[in-house]
Amino acid sequence: MRKKRQPIKYTEGRIFSSLANLAWPIILANILQTAYQLIDTFWLGRLGADAVAAVSISFPILFLILSLGAGLTLAGTVIVSQYKGAENQDQVNYSSSQTVFVIFFISVLLAIVGYFSSEPLMRLIGAGPEILSDSVSYFKVSSLGFIFLFMFYVFQSLMRGIGNVLLPMYIVLATVFLNLILDPLFIFGFGPIPGFGVAGAAVASVITQGLSALIGLLILFRGNKGIKISFSRMKFDFGWTRSMFNIGIPSSIEMSTRAGGMTVMVMLVTSFGSEVVAAYGIGSRVLSLIVVPALGFAIATTTLVGQNVGAGKIKRAEKIGNLSAKIAFFGLTAVGLILFFLAEPITAFFVPNDPGVIRDGSLFIKIMAPSFGVLGVQQVLNGVFNGAGFTKASLLISVFALWIVRFPTAFILSNNTDLSFEGIWWAFPISNVIAAIVAFTYYKMGYWKLRTIRYRHRQL
Repeated sequence: MRKKRQPIKYTEGRIFSSLANLAWPIILANILQTAYQLIDTFWLGRLGADAVAAVSISFPILFLILSLGAGLTLAGTVIVSQYKGAENQDQVNYSSSQTVFVIFFISVLLAIVGYFSSEPLMRLIGAGPEILSDSVSYFKVSSLGFIFLFMFYVFQSLMRGIGNVLLPMYIVLATVFLNLILDPLFIFGFGPIPGFGVAGAAVASVITQGLSALIGLLILFRGNKGIKISFSRMKFDFGWTRSMFNIGIPSSIEMSTRAGGMTVMVMLVTSFGSEVVAAYGIGSRVLSLIVVPALGFAIATTTLVGQNVGAGKIKRAEKIGNLSAKIAFFGLTAVGLILFFLAEPITAFFVPNDPGVIRDGSLFIKIMAPSFGVLGVQQVLNGVFNGAGFTKASLLISVFALWIVRFPTAFILSNNTDLSFEGIWWAFPISNVIAAIVAFTYYKMGYWKLRTIRYRHRQL
């Protein structure tokens, strides 16, 4: 008779193996989720530039709204991971039920607000008459999908909290392939199915989000994958909800300020003309390819630290932070050096016939690339702080990096020195290095450990 495979216990054994087992499915799932945007852009591009613009202009608002959900569901990861480490299954189930309950009502509220405020919001961010109608219809349909999207975020976060990272990845993989089929079906129509144009991309996404949310909730209610939620535990608990918001709101604000900071940087770049904007766009895509694995590794660190904090193994949690920081630094530094030497061909791949953009874009990559290692250190240490439940530290470091260092440095160097737009390029490594030093200093001071020890019993 075949023996049942025992789940991995992340509070014991080799730390490197635990990190690797957690990190690669999370990184792959993050990459797959970005494929939704690429698929939408591909098919909408067949309708014309206005169709792509109608979706693109709504993205900042959608991202800000989704940041709230993502931040609050991170609280679910932290709380559940700590109870999992403490081997308190009853509280794992209770906290999971409460997370689903609270996020459901928040998602319903945001769906209603988003649907009925879609036109004023699109006008506010500058949608012109040629794209207003399409952008409003796309945003309305997307708003209805907030409920499904947030429910899947909850499922994904709770599974990550207990260390089950493969199951959400498989669901994301399946829905990406389904979206690839449904997008052209609802955008252009086929047989009895009418084409909805731009709104069709949102319809396809809502259907795939609905299926993924339904599968995730069924798994949680069945309770055979490490968490069992129940309706009987979905009653308003003011104390628990307050704890969730204390952990989740700083993370939500962090993601929102990150989006706001990047928007302001784009506004600064546009003042130097379309060629510089194109170069910045290429460099930003390369940066996003680095941020995805860095964030995935940070989430894995959050789960691992959270479980060990819950188990009272503070020294092991610190060892996890030390190892994660080393892997992030040396791994992403190596990737950065490779990108440094491949900067020209990478830029030429996007714009093969524009020497000016190739020159400026490759310079941006070369200036940024050597600092990718310290960027990884900052993200991973934020993951340590989140796992210990101190999301305010991550918030303050991110706000400091973007708003206190990066944007002012970019503005001063580009407008008050001979560097011109190259000053914007230099603001990235400067802010990465300074933010990493601040995060590492705070980490080594050990205040997060003292607070963890002091408040652990109160939290659990």
